[in-house]
Amino acid sequence: MTPFASPGSKHPLPLIAFLLCFCTPAGAQLPPQPVDRFSGLPRVVIISDIGNEPDDQMSLVRFLLYSKDLNVEALIASTSVWQKDVTHAEMMHQVIAAYGTVRGNLLLHAQGWPTQSELDALVFAGQPGYGMAVTGPGKSSAGSNALLAAMERNDSRPLWICLWAGANTLAQSLIDLRLKHTAAEVAKTVANLRVYAISDQDDAGQWIRREFPALFWVGMPSSQDGQEYYYATWTGISGDVYYRNGKGADNSLVTNEWLDQNIRAKGPLGKVYPKFKFIMEGDTPSYLGLLNNGLNSFRRPDWGGWGGRYVYRQPHGESHPMWSQGGDLFSRVTSQDSVLGNDRQIHTSDQATIWRWRTAYQNDFAARMDWTVSDFQHANHNPAIVVNGSSGTGIVELEGKEGDDIEISAAGTRDPDGQAVHFKWWHYPEAGLSGSHAADLTIFGSDQEHVRIRINSACRPVWFPDIPCRGDGLAHIILEVTDEGSPPLTSYRRIVLTVHSPHLSAGATRSK
Repeated sequence: MTPFASPGSKHPLPLIAFLLCFCTPAGAQLPPQPVDRFSGLPRVVIISDIGNEPDDQMSLVRFLLYSKDLNVEALIASTSVWQKDVTHAEMMHQVIAAYGTVRGNLLLHAQGWPTQSELDALVFAGQPGYGMAVTGPGKSSAGSNALLAAMERNDSRPLWICLWAGANTLAQSLIDLRLKHTAAEVAKTVANLRVYAISDQDDAGQWIRREFPALFWVGMPSSQDGQEYYYATWTGISGDVYYRNGKGADNSLVTNEWLDQNIRAKGPLGKVYPKFKFIMEGDTPSYLGLLNNGLNSFRRPDWGGWGGRYVYRQPHGESHPMWSQGGDLFSRVTSQDSVLGNDRQIHTSDQATIWRWRTAYQNDFAARMDWTVSDFQHANHNPAIVVNGSSGTGIVELEGKEGDDIEISAAGTRDPDGQAVHFKWWHYPEAGLSGSHAADLTIFGSDQEHVRIRINSACRPVWFPDIPCRGDGLAHIILEVTDEGSPPLTSYRRIVLTVHSPHLSAGATRSK
């Protein structure tokens, strides 16, 4: 008897009821997750076990090159399973000092770079020992107090906490928050926090997720010994050789040789970018998605961008849903992307959600290092994109119905250095599907300034026949514009297309 057949019947009639469970994707039974629609720079706190190995220092160098695009609120030196009883705030100051020597040159390319003294004032030491054993009432550190102050700040923008280390300093801040405020006030504050964890590097992450189940958490829960790093999305930044999990990725862009030529050879800041021991910048994905490149993946983790893509689900062993890896293979709504690799084969993995962007994020890094040593005329700068008359980097929202043709124009897009630019419009089929389902569309003129989108259906064909599909569909269309500079630089705009049933008329363009 098949698992879906009624006793005494040759026809699996209950299969219909079974399939109805999949009329919307995995996780649809969970409350729909909102899109962060704040304006202004993303607020960010870094918690790092810098000094444990070179990669934290490497990540900090890149981070400072994007500091004008972020509202940096604290840089906290902390502990982890790899560095249990010491913190190295002085190493943060050393990197910031190198940044201070090149800030004047950076100002030739853009405004808004924080000063060395402003950044130095944001450096703090977190909890002095390992894990939850050094937390509790009366055990606050300078770092936990600084983080608590950022949490309590009257600012409607979410506060992103990038965990490059153990989470015990965050745990201490939450303990003190709960001691100081009413339950309602704590709930309001926690609702404004966003955590991106580079796996679990002490026992505090599990405690936090259990004690504060409403906390917005991005990452894969793990053991604290590194034995599950192989599976983690963040290893897609550069872990192809060490973790042996990046088949199809272009490893030539993340070698010490490439970094010698494009990063370390360029002035005082390049000199404090060390050689890696294991992989390049394992912590960098925690903030890559916050950068102002037009992908806007910080709006919701399942949108996907330079920092990877996650889905909203409840991992095994966790008490509540979070933004994590995995998903429903039956409906194909998972945290994996299918990407054409450097070997011209399609590869499907969590790591591919990051390495698919590697050429762009490495070229962007190299160009910003050029900004530290060259004037405007002798460096490259990102194209400025206009979509349907909307300039800037905000998302563009469109609506349509089955059978519609939608015209989208990038007229007005330009390169600040006067170079020719190349257009690439593409459908990101995995993006944004937590609580929705994918629409089917065809793109005409994908390499042109003007593109036509044919909406075929609100429901994309699925791999398994007869799976019902009802309601609005969703499609994320990415416009890439790449210049001809050295190195070539890419900017993006994300178009979020909602497809209604045929009786609804198309709406107007909205830019957010």
